[in-house]
Amino acid sequence: MGISTVVLRLAPDGGEATDVPLIFEACKNGTDRYAVTLDTADLCQGASDGLFFYEFLFLRGFDTLFSDSINNVDFRLSERSGERFRLLVYAADYRTPAWFRGGIMYHVFLDRFCRGAGPVAWRAGAKEDSDWQNGTPQYASRAGAPVANNVFFGGNLWGVIEQLDYLQSLGVTVLYLSPVFKAASNHRYDTADYETVDALLGGDAALDALIEAAHARRMRVILDGVFNHTGDDSRYFNRRGTYPETGAYQSPSSPYADWFSFRTYPDDYEAWWGIEIMPRLQQANPACRAYFTGRGGIAECWLLRGADGWRLDVADELPDVFLDELRTVAKEATQGEALLLGEVWENAVDKIAYGARRRYFRGGQLDSVMNYPFRNAVIALILEGDTAFFYDTLTALYGTYPKFVSDSLMNLLGTHDTERILTVLGDEGAGEGLENPELAVLHLTPAQRATAVQRLKLAATLQFTVFGVPSVYYGDEAGVEGYHDPFCRRPFPWGREDAELLAHYRTLGRIRRENTVFGEGDFRFTLCEQDLIAYTRTGSNGEEILVAANVGREPRMLSFEGERLELLSNTVVRSAVSIPPMSAVLLKKQ
Repeated sequence: MGISTVVLRLAPDGGEATDVPLIFEACKNGTDRYAVTLDTADLCQGASDGLFFYEFLFLRGFDTLFSDSINNVDFRLSERSGERFRLLVYAADYRTPAWFRGGIMYHVFLDRFCRGAGPVAWRAGAKEDSDWQNGTPQYASRAGAPVANNVFFGGNLWGVIEQLDYLQSLGVTVLYLSPVFKAASNHRYDTADYETVDALLGGDAALDALIEAAHARRMRVILDGVFNHTGDDSRYFNRRGTYPETGAYQSPSSPYADWFSFRTYPDDYEAWWGIEIMPRLQQANPACRAYFTGRGGIAECWLLRGADGWRLDVADELPDVFLDELRTVAKEATQGEALLLGEVWENAVDKIAYGARRRYFRGGQLDSVMNYPFRNAVIALILEGDTAFFYDTLTALYGTYPKFVSDSLMNLLGTHDTERILTVLGDEGAGEGLENPELAVLHLTPAQRATAVQRLKLAATLQFTVFGVPSVYYGDEAGVEGYHDPFCRRPFPWGREDAELLAHYRTLGRIRRENTVFGEGDFRFTLCEQDLIAYTRTGSNGEEILVAANVGREPRMLSFEGERLELLSNTVVRSAVSIPPMSAVLLKKQ
């Protein structure tokens, strides 16, 4: 190439760039080696953290080439400045809870998981669907139309307690519960009272009993913190006059009036995505914010009661000051052990929300986020054979986040907000163009389902073996199907589970439990070809497991040195192994 000089061009987020020449060190086997040393304390100019963007300039005579970052690790050369690398500097004392790394999370949508025998109280206006086996979740006539969401199947916290043996058989170490607080709807994202567990779930006593029973099995319990908005039928807003205290909707003199933003009082107010049953809280308001993040506030109260952390709904919409205060109070209340996990759908390091760069992973806010990029990459890998996108997505995350954050990512294949992963992998159109009445009765054909099961076994294998914590959405392991919300929220099929899938998930849980390298081991891709990807997980004690996946239609041979134990089949293989189509091998170094 005739390179004479290499320059690092580095700029703080939103600031001016500085050029730093690299030092030529050596030429070996025809390759020139350049290096540069940076003092991150100097870069941050007295701050404890910062985000920087950089690129390399390769000077050759009268010509200059620029690095164009592909995935924050690899780059191509370009004649003009392209995509820059990210450099995150985080606070020296930033850590994530060790108990979460290496675990297995199970996402429980409470109304649809299990109807336990403990005491509950039904309220006025709540309707029951007693057909647990075949009932269809209440839906609107068309997507986006209003729906009351007042029909309940009756799943409750007592039911979760009754199924702890089942959850333990999957290797589950963390229960992530959908909202538990009193609310009008069956999904409970329209909180009515943050101080009270919904009586239809069993009330405070049921949550206390679940936390105690889970902790006895060394399981943790994470609550869903819906702190961006309340319900309109709540003690705070009280649009329907359900509660005795004066709500913001009822009077401008209400103690909650300035917790909300009214454009024209009282009917025109800010609401989450314009959904009027979910008026948006003004968390920039100190009084409102203190209710959640202050001493004795909601976040601290439930942590002291035994909860092990919070998953923060729509974290992008919570202001920085809210997250700063929340982390302080949560960590101090639990000696640093509480988990704070945010709903973020993109790369969280350079996320911009409402025109502002977010600083989730600089040490003062979140421990982790929901890993939607992983889901997107897995679907593209399996349905389109896009090994490059899978490689680039995971490389970018691992090359951007602090390692202990990467080890704590909530790796998901589906949630209550997405189509069921089995349906996505079986019906590649995912019901495209169909209206809700059609989707309510649509299921995969036997041929589609057989294909989807094979694909999901591969997807789950990747989910359990890449960096991060696998999060199983209730029923995925049992073969539950469903299109978009609410059809992805069907009751768990107790007694009708898909035996093949369930056995595979249990095997993955056992393998993950027996091999700690999947918790905090290093991650490195070793192969990315058409239809075939491979990566290694390596531990500090020399433990090494090679994971390889074939997403093609023909068997592929994978060669390696020495002897390895294939963990899924528990067989010893030597020098090479044939990987069948749409399957994976886990090769443990002997």
